[in-house]
Amino acid sequence: MRLIHLRIPHIVPYVRASTLQESLVRSFLASKAAESLPAPNPTIITAQFNPVYTCGRREVGTVSAQQQDYLRANGTAEFVEAMRGGQTTFHGPGQLVVYPIIDLRRHKLTPRTYVCVLEKTLIATCDRYGIKAMTTENTGVWTTPDDKIAAIGVHMRRNITSHGIGLNINTDLRWFNRIIACGLEGKKTTSFENEGVVGTSVEEVADVFVEEFAKRLQIEDINTADVNEG
Repeated sequence: MRLIHLRIPHIVPYVRASTLQESLVRSFLASKAAESLPAPNPTIITAQFNPVYTCGRREVGTVSAQQQDYLRANGTAEFVEAMRGGQTTFHGPGQLVVYPIIDLRRHKLTPRTYVCVLEKTLIATCDRYGIKAMTTENTGVWTTPDDKIAAIGVHMRRNITSHGIGLNINTDLRWFNRIIACGLEGKKTTSFENEGVVGTSVEEVADVFVEEFAKRLQIEDINTADVNEG
């Protein structure tokens, strides 16, 4: 078994990664429905987005038109309703977005243990750069109980995962001032840069994250490819 790492180069609209993700999920579901089809290799998408606010599935249809206009910030950001778990968050340049598409049963994972894999992968990735990160009673990964460096929001259908994590590298944290990030009052958002790690690219951290993720799935072979534009 190998882990396929699909890197989307450059900063792209949210829909670019979302469309690719949906196509991969359909392939996984089709293989489950037809035994004659081979199971796809576990796949992970890494990307950076143009500024976009996304809400989780529990908020779909509840964000007012006035609030959506506010989040679009005079046309400098998008607003998208997503099917992931969690509440409203921000994605943008300088943030690593990772979408793993795997079959939990194939890896003998439950939904809860899968989230633990994401948490441990994030903590190990931060550690590689000298950042001590942790989990708390709140979802995500934190550098202190009040400073969140990574958000987690996943979706599962017939044990096939989608969506994933957003890890702030050199994100402009002012974007988070427009929301109560993930619905948590009184909490702040931080980043690699804010924690003193400067000059690190999102692409570099993406490769480290994928390496750490593969370790936790006990996969040694990683096949990395850039996704062609268009």
